Amino acid sequence: MNYKIGIDVGGTFTDFLLTSDQGESEIYKVLSTPDDPSVGLMNGLTEMATARNIPLLDFIKNVSAIVHGTTVTTNAVLTRKGAKTGLLTTKGLRDALEMRRGIREEQYNNRYKNVEPLVPRYLRYPIVERLDYEGKVITPLDETDVEQAVALFQNEGIEAVAICFMNSFAFSSHEEKAAKIIREKLPDAYLTLSATFLPSIRFYDRISTTVLNSYVGPILRSYLTNLIQKLDRIGFEGILLIMQSNGGVISPQVAMDNAAVTLLSGPAAGPVAGIEYTAIQGYHDCITVDMGGTSFDAALIKDKTPLVTTEGEINRLRLALPMLGIVTIGAGGGSIGWVDEGGLLRMGPQSAGSKPGPVCYNLGGELPTCTDADLILGYLDQDYFAGGKIPLKYELAEKAIKEKIAQPLGLDLVEAAAGMYRVINVNMAAGVREVSVKRGHDPREFPLVAAGGAGPVHACMIAHELEIPLIIIPKESSIFCAAGMLMSDLKHNFVQTYTTRLDDLDVPKFQKIFREMKTEATKLLLSENIPKHSIQHIFSLDMRYVKQYHEVNVVITAADLENVDVHHMAEIFHPEHNRLFGYSLQEEGTPIELINLRLLSVGETAKPHFKQEAYDRVDPSAALKKTRQAYLPMSNIFAEVPVYDGHKLRYGNKIEGPALIEQINTTTFITPEYNVLCDKFGSYTMYLKTRADEIETRLLSQDEGPDSLRT
Repeated sequence: MNYKIGIDVGGTFTDFLLTSDQGESEIYKVLSTPDDPSVGLMNGLTEMATARNIPLLDFIKNVSAIVHGTTVTTNAVLTRKGAKTGLLTTKGLRDALEMRRGIREEQYNNRYKNVEPLVPRYLRYPIVERLDYEGKVITPLDETDVEQAVALFQNEGIEAVAICFMNSFAFSSHEEKAAKIIREKLPDAYLTLSATFLPSIRFYDRISTTVLNSYVGPILRSYLTNLIQKLDRIGFEGILLIMQSNGGVISPQVAMDNAAVTLLSGPAAGPVAGIEYTAIQGYHDCITVDMGGTSFDAALIKDKTPLVTTEGEINRLRLALPMLGIVTIGAGGGSIGWVDEGGLLRMGPQSAGSKPGPVCYNLGGELPTCTDADLILGYLDQDYFAGGKIPLKYELAEKAIKEKIAQPLGLDLVEAAAGMYRVINVNMAAGVREVSVKRGHDPREFPLVAAGGAGPVHACMIAHELEIPLIIIPKESSIFCAAGMLMSDLKHNFVQTYTTRLDDLDVPKFQKIFREMKTEATKLLLSENIPKHSIQHIFSLDMRYVKQYHEVNVVITAADLENVDVHHMAEIFHPEHNRLFGYSLQEEGTPIELINLRLLSVGETAKPHFKQEAYDRVDPSAALKKTRQAYLPMSNIFAEVPVYDGHKLRYGNKIEGPALIEQINTTTFITPEYNVLCDKFGSYTMYLKTRADEIETRLLSQDEGPDSLRT
């Protein structure tokens, strides 16, 4: 049997989805190993082999592909433990990393402190050279300055070098000359040139992104080299792919050369999975939420396309690479509850992580977390958590919540736990508003795809806070991002700045730039074993009204590229600007300015297929395990609720809330306001009882489902 494995390394758990060519899938979870994430990865592979009663060396021979999302680079930036980096930049601009855009992030905070640059000032070496905006040489490169910088870097034990000169996107010669000297004198240093890594305008964005790439490059290179060696030792001969922030995957070598593209790689797989799980039910739009042990990620998908941004940040540092527009907040099962100076209950962003973990794990944790509150409220079974592999200690959770939350606030145990549950739900609902309401979308019009190990416990209350009537909980919800990785295509983004008024467009130059990017992209994808017929190129333009600051990205077709029509480009720009910013200057005749040409090249990969189940029945009693007391948040009371075995539920089973559905890796809490239908793909569709007729009819219209479900 042939297998593919998706692997998502999180802050608390490392998730695995194992799929076979027969359409079968299995979920595995192991505790993450922050000191060396590859240890947790190998532990998971060993667990898969053990489950089949075969040696790891025999199991790995049947694995054709591993798709891996890593937090190695993210953690390096968050903890400031990246490589010691030196920067070469144009004389007079060495302080750009601190000056940023000259905009104060918190305008009314008198105690505001600027973010500390990743490269200290004495390692930012000014180089005499200057180009104008067209790339014409004003001041030639002083190679003596570069050699002096090399001497400094050698004395300081520099591991990585970033080169970013003013206007080098228009002419790369100066950066290339400096790079040649660096390679000769510092051959082992990781090197990033802004002219090839991000050839676009906006100097701060470019220099910050270039520095980030060099800062995390040696860390990722060391990790992937170590991982590849471990996989080689056990005989892995399949394909290893690395998840990147734009929702696509790349080869390990490309990842090592462009390390910054992995800075938000883990969460990026969530929207990819959300598209697939909602599409099989006939939806084109959705909001995905993924609540793990440490963080909560929210993303909006419209017309099967997730929002992409080039104005991202990580730890307040600008990252101007294309990435999915995901909002991440510190809200997970391990989020710590605490009382602030004003006597208000807070949840997170601090997390107990995997070490020491929630108090109820009995691994040494002393601070109460979201998981501890869920246990007190009856949502978790202390003997069945993680299938019984992690027995939970109720009395430890009780003691921690009483001492740290209940007593300081003058509450009893249940009131304190319920307060923790409410606060973290409100925090997560606010995260969903960031990706929907603030971007002009009504969340009530989108199905909510709830995932993550902790997500289904909180899904109903997040949806209730936002008045969302429909929730989809995928079969593989607990390892949502790992599933998304197996559904991802290879993707490469290219950008080239070309500034001109649209009515002055130099058509041959315009076509030449796109043609060169397309040739480079095709060559790269072919080197990654993507056949030519599986390659797709998506062309787009960054445009804005003259004298305005923010650009709007619009997609053009290959036909538009062959037969360039500037009037047609303007026609697709105006309504998109109106949608994003609420106005258009078309009637005023305001000229349009072209800024960047962008190319997204996609190499289609083979996807796991969804195995459909045969219809069973409406009655879910065959899956009933027992009943237990659980807290009903809208009524503020405990009630006896049925508990169902999620692994025994079948297509057609209908569960009326309140109820609990337990699986080895997650628990779903259904409040009294919702019902659940099990669909033919093994997922749960949860919907408001007041919308039952409408939603059940729609669900059944996707196939020829039994009429008995409508009763």
